[in-house]
Amino acid sequence: MPTVELDEETIERLDDLRVEEESYDEIVTELINIYEAEELTLFHAGDEY
Repeated sequence: MPTVELDEETIERLDDLRVEEESYDEIVTELINIYEAEELTLFHAGDEY
């Protein structure tokens, strides 16, 4: 797995999103899943026109 370096502001923003003892990996995975779901929704919404 690649290593990613985050600046202090990004870490603070991730800390604000944490629920209980959720890991950074879990948060990032959830954000990626949300992004992909929204991307699919936007892609399919364009097909309706």
